[in-house]
Amino acid sequence: MQGMNKKWILYAAALGGFALLLGFEIAKVYYIMPFPGSQQEAAVELAYWIHQNIQWIRWVGWALLAYPAYRVVLLGGVGTRMLIGVLAVFYLLVFYQFNFRLMADKMFEQPQELIFLSADSNRVERAKLVIGLERNGQAKAYPIEIIGYHHQVRDTVGGELVMVTYCTVCRTGRVFRPLVAGEPQTFRLVGMDQFNAMFEDTNTQSWWRQVNGEAVAGPLKGSLLEEVPAQQMSLLAWIDRYPHTLIMQPDRRYDSAYADLEQYDEGMVESTLEKRDTASWQEKSWVVGIQSGTVAKAYDWNDLLRLCVINDRVGDLPVVIMLEPDSVSFHAWQRDTLAFELVGDALRDRNTRSTWNWRGQCLDGLLKGNQLRYVQAYQEFWHSWRVFHSGTETYSKER
Repeated sequence: MQGMNKKWILYAAALGGFALLLGFEIAKVYYIMPFPGSQQEAAVELAYWIHQNIQWIRWVGWALLAYPAYRVVLLGGVGTRMLIGVLAVFYLLVFYQFNFRLMADKMFEQPQELIFLSADSNRVERAKLVIGLERNGQAKAYPIEIIGYHHQVRDTVGGELVMVTYCTVCRTGRVFRPLVAGEPQTFRLVGMDQFNAMFEDTNTQSWWRQVNGEAVAGPLKGSLLEEVPAQQMSLLAWIDRYPHTLIMQPDRRYDSAYADLEQYDEGMVESTLEKRDTASWQEKSWVVGIQSGTVAKAYDWNDLLRLCVINDRVGDLPVVIMLEPDSVSFHAWQRDTLAFELVGDALRDRNTRSTWNWRGQCLDGLLKGNQLRYVQAYQEFWHSWRVFHSGTETYSKER
């Protein structure tokens, strides 16, 4: 009887050891990838701890498992040995899947070469959306359906090092200086937190949130990457502003991956994580968000499509949000005491009846030659803006 009890204890210890190892291998990826329920939990600290300690966890797990498994093999019959073999093979399969197939930087690779062409040589459709930036006289455009797959592209614009990022699940495009403590850093995609992409820097292995460049785990927790102003618009609208722009071209090695995002611009991809809700204020509804000081405000994309021009205030900042006739290129400007309206195809201020263009420049009238001050605005999913801007206000025309 006593021998039987020892045997069952060994069996339980062996199975428990396998379960422990499997649990940690799965948890290492589960908490930072969009598995059912994983992104609703505030588990980034737990996920970071597992990542930092997984090696010694494995050694401890194997050490605890080795003797019980050995004894079970000796004491058990053929069926028991086969079961241990099956469990070992299963663990190896799980190990491979969760360490080589399901890791974010294995699923979404960096381009092997960056190819930029002028507007005359460009092969990207001009109707496509881009994240555009201009630094020190040089302009570059990064098509969303390309960087949406890669998640981040490290480049130099106007002599400045930049990291152009995009999270398709949040519909957030951001550009940062990839500098930590003044030193250039290389970042890799490590996973996501609250459905937002996270990057890990090479030196400190801190985890950085894509939506605002904040370190959310690791030695530099609480630090912020410096954001570089950028705009989202159609490539055609960007070329109109910057005729000498360079445009990022697809790396043909990833054509099949780009194809999955072929209709992402329009919000019509098959993935429920990335497809647009056409109704207002749903999880995947599009909004335009503006942050001014401690005040954040969201504008329903459907309102902007209907009105084209919205005069409002974000905290103490008077702003005007404009949507170009292409229905995809939007801009936000500081309007001071002016109020704008669309009269036919002309954009005018009600105060002086001066005529303005979509670049915030006054072309005719009393204010001719004036330039509105640019306000950083973002298009993203409502669930993303709401989560990362707690207490955000929402615009209502009636209000």
